[in-house]
Amino acid sequence: MSALAPTLQAFFTERLARQRAASPHTVAAYRDAFRLLLAFAAERTGVEPSRLDLGELDAPLVAAFLDHLEHERGNRVRTRNARLAAIHSLYRFAARRHPEHADLIARVLDIPPKRCERALVTFLTAAELQALLAAPERSRWSGRRDHALLLVAAQTGLRASELLGLRIDDVHLGTGAHVACHGKGRKQRITPLTGEAVRCLRVWLKERGGEGADPLFPARAGRPLGRDGLERLLQKHAARAARACPSLAAKRISPHVLRHTAAMQLLAAGVDSSVIALWLGHERVETTQIYLHADLAIKERALARIAPASARPGRYRAPDRLLAFLEAL
Repeated sequence: MSALAPTLQAFFTERLARQRAASPHTVAAYRDAFRLLLAFAAERTGVEPSRLDLGELDAPLVAAFLDHLEHERGNRVRTRNARLAAIHSLYRFAARRHPEHADLIARVLDIPPKRCERALVTFLTAAELQALLAAPERSRWSGRRDHALLLVAAQTGLRASELLGLRIDDVHLGTGAHVACHGKGRKQRITPLTGEAVRCLRVWLKERGGEGADPLFPARAGRPLGRDGLERLLQKHAARAARACPSLAAKRISPHVLRHTAAMQLLAAGVDSSVIALWLGHERVETTQIYLHADLAIKERALARIAPASARPGRYRAPDRLLAFLEAL
């Protein structure tokens, strides 16, 4: 094998698995990035992936691969940057094993991520959320499951993977009711539940039955509900809810929109952004700032506090002699 093959294998087995204990999602994302890169390099160089040398994956080839992702595969800038981050991680690992390629590695590491426009987050208004929660037909088993799922998603702000990964044992409905989840980066956190969510889950758990390790929101056959199934039920209920609330027709409802909705509800209630970051499982508080940009009400309240430019400055004067006496005490 060439220098690349054993280095890449060691990167996955030593760096990701042993040293970083990377999650399956991270491993899968890195695997996909290198499958694409090796296929592109093999086509460009005419060399089979297993025979490629690290020296053949130089900065011009990596840059051409990134352009290929954007312009030929139609990937967004965020996806392009995620692939580049995986490549940078490999080359930092290779720098210690192959000092003879130090110059080549430095040139690859100098390739910067692209800046991208950050669109305002999409979230549901209170009326839209109520219409969505009312959409499932609760006369049917699947409708009762979907109503409980949507309510928990919109109240907790869990990611799709966290929501689908919930087990019966993860739900605690006694004093300090909450759900416990395994979040991004294998971080564990607990999220409190509202009284409405507690009542809904009590009814659902009584009907659902099962063992503690069983999925909280299963498919019909009892298996865990998949990501595709979650997307389908969201689209189905969103289409039905749009009949009662037409503004929903202009929004694409995804699990992340429900996560954004939970964050915006917390922000509107005056919850500090650092607490919202903990609630959502954000590693950095800065990530939560996107909700500040999206909340027009916060900006309107700030604008209302600004005195007009034509206003004359003045001193406070008590309106009554008795009040003036009290102010002077």
